[in-house]
Formats: sequence, C-alpha cells, structure tokens
Amino acid sequence: MQIQINTDNHIENSERLTNFFSNEVSNELERFDNLITRVEVHFGDENSEKFGKNDKRCLIEVRIAKKEPIAVTDHADTIEKAFHNAIGKVKRVLSSAHEKMRENH
Repeated sequence: MQIQINTDNHIENSERLTNFFSNEVSNELERFDNLITRVEVHFGDENSEKFGKNDKRCLIEVRIAKKEPIAVTDHADTIEKAFHNAIGKVKRVLSSAHEKMRENH
C-alpha cells in the first residue's frame, strides 16, 4: 500500500508529520492491505491565518484495485481530530465494500 501525505500551503509539512500520519494510515487500514493500492491524505486549513472553529480539513482518498476510489472528508479544530474522524469513515466504507466483494465471490 502506497501512502502519500499532502498539505496545503497553510499547514507545514514536515518529515515528522508525514511519518506520523503514514504510520497511522498503515496501522488503521492494515486489515484492508490486500485491497488497497494507494492512500492519499490531504490536509488543509480553510481559514489560513484566521482562527476558525472546525477549519482544519482532512480528505482521505483510497484506491482499491479495479474499483472506483473512495474519498471521505472531515473537518475539525485540529488536523489530528479531522484525520481520526476521516479514517473512521474510511474504515466503515471499506468494511462495507469488503463485505460486498466477498458476497459476490
């Protein structure tokens, strides 16, 4: 599973941030490793310098071999909260998709 972490120009992308969220993705989606070819995580700050409630965005796009990509988004007051909410949504969608794939075989 390839994992790519992206940030907009309002969130500093560091090696530490990339390593942390790459490990989180790998751990959280480990049971779907045989399905997933690539995961892209996009972080953004929608209010840039201004303070705003739930202005941090996390979009996670998951590519599954021979299927349409799955994309989920979540907003929270920190990128960590937005990520954990979004990864939870991804896991629910993947569980459902995995069940359907097993039923069709």
